[in-house]
Amino acid sequence: MHILNYIRGGITLIEVKNVTKKYGNFTAVDNISFDVKDGEIVGLLGPNGAGKSTTMNMITGFIEMTEGEISVNGYDISKKPSKAKKQIGYMPEGVPSYQELTAKEFIKYMAELKLVDRKIRKEQVQEVIKQTGLEEVQNKLIKNLSRGYKQRVSMAGALVGDPDVLILDEPTVGLDPKQILEIRNLIKELGKNHTIILSSHILSEVSQICERVVIINKGKIVAVDTPENLEEKSKNKNILYVTVEDKNEKMLSIKDKLKDIQELEFIKDNEDGTKQYKIVSEEKVDLRKKLFEILPKEDITIFELKKAEVSLEDAFMKLIDDSKNVENIKESKKEEITKSEDNEQIKKVEEIENIPNEIRIKTTNKEDEDMTQKQEKGGKE
Repeated sequence: MHILNYIRGGITLIEVKNVTKKYGNFTAVDNISFDVKDGEIVGLLGPNGAGKSTTMNMITGFIEMTEGEISVNGYDISKKPSKAKKQIGYMPEGVPSYQELTAKEFIKYMAELKLVDRKIRKEQVQEVIKQTGLEEVQNKLIKNLSRGYKQRVSMAGALVGDPDVLILDEPTVGLDPKQILEIRNLIKELGKNHTIILSSHILSEVSQICERVVIINKGKIVAVDTPENLEEKSKNKNILYVTVEDKNEKMLSIKDKLKDIQELEFIKDNEDGTKQYKIVSEEKVDLRKKLFEILPKEDITIFELKKAEVSLEDAFMKLIDDSKNVENIKESKKEEITKSEDNEQIKKVEEIENIPNEIRIKTTNKEDEDMTQKQEKGGKE
């Protein structure tokens, strides 16, 4: 194990610095930078085609970056690829392609590819089988396993060799809810002894597993933060849901008595005769105490009052929308500049077109005379 991994926590294990990946004129990843600390579980989050898999493939050394630097446990992936790759266990999206092998044979084969010492290879294979919960199916052909077990086999292949870093690309894609929960718990357990980068578009998965999130959209990093901070930053309104018994139907008039209420909206009638309303105020304004004071005075009985929670999904959508708006503004500016340049050219043409014909003819004749004189002079020389 590399000396940088001697003490877990606080040490930068993976550093991605000013990395760009281009395919011809298309930029898949655009000058991104982030790091992952030793012992962290970090989520790469973004819509399909955002650049998540490309970023992971560059970190593993599977594809080369166009520009920038990536180091894994102190080893530059471009300058010392063998040593850098040895630090990594990679689980690509999808299931193992060796369908005719048993689960155990596949893991053993991965151990051989990773040059795990023959003396400890058998022991490591069995340890990984145990870690990933494959004991009961280790001798079954991969093609006969359920999707959930196939994902476990793929994860075991990444885990064998005891790498410091695990890179998991969409590890729960295609699984049913029970299998998702099992894989999620397995990742949390593996996170106790490994640094993990997890790619996913399932927001609930990222918020429950990851300590930090890197959000990518159109090849650019939109945000790097904890799920909690991202959720907090996405708040711009304080939303309450209140269920009341309102016999005299005074609820909608409460807005006149509480000036801090920005919106008061009827949501639904309940079977027990109560009504639910949505109340919106500024983020820093908490109306709960005032509602408990005012509503009883209006003969309105509160059955339930709860504050709406902002989810990582809200934060994600807000950040993606904001990044789209920025791109639209940039495109609009480019169009304005282009239009301005075009207008300048048109203006020049119009100025030329507005010159009287006799002046243009004289100017042209003068230019022709000068050119003729130059040519004659050159001929004499």
